[in-house]
Amino acid sequence: MTIFPCAKVNLGLNVVSRRPDGYHNLETVFYPIPLYDALEVHRMDANFPTEVNCDLKVTGMEIDSREADNLVVRAYQLLAKDFELPRVHTHLFKQIPSQAGLGGGSSDAAFMIRLLDEHFHINMGNPMMEEYAARLGADCAFFITAEPAFAQGIGNELEPVSAEDFSLAGMYMVLVKPDVAVSTREAYSKIVPRKPQKSCRDIVLQPVETWREELINDFEESIFAIHPEIGEIKENLYKNGAIYAQMTGSGSCVFALFHGVPSINEDDFPDCYQNVLQL
Repeated sequence: MTIFPCAKVNLGLNVVSRRPDGYHNLETVFYPIPLYDALEVHRMDANFPTEVNCDLKVTGMEIDSREADNLVVRAYQLLAKDFELPRVHTHLFKQIPSQAGLGGGSSDAAFMIRLLDEHFHINMGNPMMEEYAARLGADCAFFITAEPAFAQGIGNELEPVSAEDFSLAGMYMVLVKPDVAVSTREAYSKIVPRKPQKSCRDIVLQPVETWREELINDFEESIFAIHPEIGEIKENLYKNGAIYAQMTGSGSCVFALFHGVPSINEDDFPDCYQNVLQL
């Protein structure tokens, strides 16, 4: 059985307060985009010679993690503690760049939960799957439904955003990711939490043309100071005609929105991953 985990972008990201547990409360709008990994699971033969209950083969883009640490395997192990699951072979084909702020690993984990639930007839329902997903990462729960949502808390408190009120359907999105790894811990260390005057939930309901002046990612100031090449990508996307451009998550990918098919000067983004998506 095969399933296709999607990526997401953050439309605005505000760090509003520091929590007693050392984490931070956020406000952001998660928006799913049509960039997908592929995840396939097959029941393992009883005589297959391995000591693990879930083995993992990764193809496509390389990822820097041990098999046992991959969130796909951890999702299997999490469910196997509470439900009777057979041993499985898992194949993950990666197309979502890692360390980009696109949620690829979190999506893979959540979709693994969805796949196991459907394939082996666990019948948990979305609320229970979201509870399990949240144990694996702050934004994992979003990918259980993968529908636009306003997120609070550490990213795990979700409120649906109605497609009737807000949709980017028909627009084009350009993704540009430099070969830069951003330390999330370092990004948070430079943040001064503050409540925005206007919530990103309200701003995204406005015309996209108004977002440039109001919809911000609080991480950009500190990350651009450490990695100015990311800030240069954002400015070059505006020079190429973007209506709105922003770093997603804590980086390092920058996305830009266009009303029509974008005409991008690839020389402005040397040595970068680039992709154009129609939403």
